[in-house]
Amino acid sequence: MDVSPSVSSDDPRRILAQSPMRLAQVVAIAICVLLNALDGFDVLAISFASPGIAKEWQVERVALGAVLSMELFGMAFGSVVLGHAADRLGRRVTAIGCLCVMASGMFATTQVNSIGALAATRLFTGLGIGGMLATVNALVAEYANSKWRSAAVVIMAAGYPLGGVAGGAIASQLLAHGDWRHVFWLGAGVTALCLPLVLLLMPEPVGALLQNRRGDTLARVNHTLRKLGHRAVDALPPVEPEAPQTHMAALFTKQMAPVTILLTLAYFLHIMTFYFILKWVPKIVVDMGFSTPAAGGILVWVNVGGLAGSLLFSVLSLRFPLRWLLVAFMVASTVMITLFGQGQADLHALAWAAAAGGFFSNAVVVGLYALVAASFPTAIRGGGTGFVIGVGRGGAALSPIVGGVLFQAGMTLGLVAAVMACGSLLAAAALLALPRREAEVH
Repeated sequence: MDVSPSVSSDDPRRILAQSPMRLAQVVAIAICVLLNALDGFDVLAISFASPGIAKEWQVERVALGAVLSMELFGMAFGSVVLGHAADRLGRRVTAIGCLCVMASGMFATTQVNSIGALAATRLFTGLGIGGMLATVNALVAEYANSKWRSAAVVIMAAGYPLGGVAGGAIASQLLAHGDWRHVFWLGAGVTALCLPLVLLLMPEPVGALLQNRRGDTLARVNHTLRKLGHRAVDALPPVEPEAPQTHMAALFTKQMAPVTILLTLAYFLHIMTFYFILKWVPKIVVDMGFSTPAAGGILVWVNVGGLAGSLLFSVLSLRFPLRWLLVAFMVASTVMITLFGQGQADLHALAWAAAAGGFFSNAVVVGLYALVAASFPTAIRGGGTGFVIGVGRGGAALSPIVGGVLFQAGMTLGLVAAVMACGSLLAAAALLALPRREAEVH
């Protein structure tokens, strides 16, 4: 939420930005953490299920890599389109729509009997996941006050590995006693249960209401203020004479174009590295001779490391500039994922190596979310976040495919890991080129 020094003390944006955090704001942000955890589990569901799918349908690595990418293509499209819709139609209604898409897509996946149908349901599910990622990022930035905004966005993003840890632990047990479809039954049920929480406890943010004014805007603004534990206001603040427009072209003005392009490039490059370890770990572990539940357990350790890295990054972000933290963690991500691919003596060592890779690579992802949220004004925050995540998700979609092609070409795990780890290093270079006034965000 962007509040200029000239804004009146009765401006609802200033009330939220400068007042201490209320319990209702913390609860709303906690629900956003939960929604992001759903995204984390839904994306990883196909990874947990992939060994069972490959065995049941005799799918080769190249074909499996393509299926692993389907929801990522959907996420890319959903982030751009639905992130822009969140600016035009409202954050809350977009979040509700995304939950409906995710739940129905996960349910549909339990009913498929062919690789083509599976690809279609994962593509559809990805639309909701991508839209949700863009929407919750904007929601948290607008629910939090100025002091806690960056940290709150980082904590929200930490929900992603949390979903992988909690959902993965349950999924590993389901896979030990059932088949891969049970993983998607779990995802569909938990996603559906989140709908009433959003309806009851997450009002439309004030900044979004003021950006899209209509006859009842004052009443809606006061409803949100009361819902979040703050006093009502008597009148709306005046419309800013040069307020940013919500159309996509606003991302590519002379001022915003370098920010949009460099953030998108950094996200694209790093996410290729991040999704290599997320998508290929279970299949790699099974190919080493370990069981499917053991492979799921290693993926859980990736997310345990990711959660720990996210929480540490959240603490550090209160004291250090985000850009320099991100560059340091990107370099460490390159090193650790390269080391993961060098081969480990046993399952225990493999788990530690995977956790270390997840620690640094996921911390970078959550840090990028905070930097993106801080870099775009309220009017284009959903669209800007959606564009960066959506186009950047092209890297996520390409990652399993590129990994599959490299494996199919006969490269060793060590060489493939070293190649894929370079994405983080190139992303660091993109951040170093980011304009200073946008990059030095605390």
